[in-house]
Amino acid sequence: MSAQSNAKQQVRNFVLIWILITLMMGACTFAAIYTAYGVVVVDDNDGQQVAAADTGGQSAAVNFSGATQSFPTRPPTREVTAIPTRVSQQQNTVPQQSGAVAQAPGLATSTPLVINVPPTQVPTETPPPATLLPVDDTEFQLGIQVQSIFDADMNLWMGEVEKLGMDWVKIQARWEVIEATQGDFNWAALDKGIEAAAEREIKVLISAVTAPDWSREPGANLSEHGPPASNEDWTNFLTELMNRYPGKIHAIEVWNEQNLDREWTSVRGLQTGPADYVEMLRVSYQTIKNIDPGIVVISGALSPTGLDNRVNAWDDFNYMDAMIQAGMLNYTDCVGAHHNGINIGPSITWDAVPNDPTAAFRGPFDNPHHSWSFRSTLQGYDLRIKRAGGDQKLCVTEFGWASTEDLGVTRPGFEFASDNTLAEQEAWTIEAINNMIDWDIVHIATLWNLNYGPQAGWDPSNDNVAYSIIGKDWNFRPVYSALQAWTDENYNN
Repeated sequence: MSAQSNAKQQVRNFVLIWILITLMMGACTFAAIYTAYGVVVVDDNDGQQVAAADTGGQSAAVNFSGATQSFPTRPPTREVTAIPTRVSQQQNTVPQQSGAVAQAPGLATSTPLVINVPPTQVPTETPPPATLLPVDDTEFQLGIQVQSIFDADMNLWMGEVEKLGMDWVKIQARWEVIEATQGDFNWAALDKGIEAAAEREIKVLISAVTAPDWSREPGANLSEHGPPASNEDWTNFLTELMNRYPGKIHAIEVWNEQNLDREWTSVRGLQTGPADYVEMLRVSYQTIKNIDPGIVVISGALSPTGLDNRVNAWDDFNYMDAMIQAGMLNYTDCVGAHHNGINIGPSITWDAVPNDPTAAFRGPFDNPHHSWSFRSTLQGYDLRIKRAGGDQKLCVTEFGWASTEDLGVTRPGFEFASDNTLAEQEAWTIEAINNMIDWDIVHIATLWNLNYGPQAGWDPSNDNVAYSIIGKDWNFRPVYSALQAWTDENYNN
């Protein structure tokens, strides 16, 4: 063989060996990468397949057409759990994403790459709004009591409430009138009041009271008001009430002055009254909240009284303590309170009453007791709530000062009303409102009252006429314009 031929053969052998070594090294490299990371094929959203390799959190992808593009880091694996809503307890589901994960055809992987698709937002039905929620707005708000049961034109009275600039109107829902016969409801009077308030966007506080005869305990004295024999009958009434006026009732006071025998005449007597009442409140709270959780549930306001024989009356502080002991604070958003200011001002405490030798009614001066004092009564309730660990404010569902100055006659037992001038009625009402704001212990305060005067023909023998801010012969008392000025200054500025 010639030297030239030998040289050519050596070159050919070298090239073949080099190619073989290169192929072997490439195959080994491919096998090593494949074994370590695996290969998946994903869709690049343009219909082209992309090979992706996991590189420890920094991912890269090479398009098989030759263009290189970035690929987001793999999201961590997570479980999808049910998210409860007010509408349903159904679990959110994640739709199957076609092309989200695929395996390269014909290739087996020891550690397949899984790309998690974030859960899709599944729209849920928007729940109907609960009543706008006075239960969540506990700043001081002002209202007034309107007598409605026997009135034919509630637009007149609600127009006056609107002129006064009040946030709230309080209306009694007298069960004995509405359902005098079991299952037969007469809503006519209440319809007028609630619809007239709704048209003016005035919030409605319902005072639910007085069981009908058919619901009372066997053997109960039906000449006095008292609780039903069955709380189920009572909650059925509350259910009918709320279902008739959805979104138009904003607060419900459960009963009234239950520490008095004339309001809680029961065969069990007053001795067990606090525990019996709290059980009524418990089932009322549950019933109301199941229908509209935004309604403010108010415990029945007590009557301030110095009498505590447990037959005719309980002292209101003692009754409050007993209700709290029975669990009242678990079943109320706001603690009801009453105080009709007798014949002393709203800033005076029971133990610091200055003597007024001209006063015909001597109770606050000669027989000191917290029940004469607006301030001592409200602050005493608040102290008991806080001492028991409660955070509820008071809802003062009746307050005001009676005057008979323009009536000419004072009924027996109401001598204190003859001590109060119309000017004092005006000044003390505004002073009380400002005090309640300063004390920061009151959520809703409703003045007693707008219109019992004209409703009763200004009959001075009617307990409620002397409190009416519409005076005799439609002469609006000074407190009316003072309230207008107060709401204009405080709500419109």
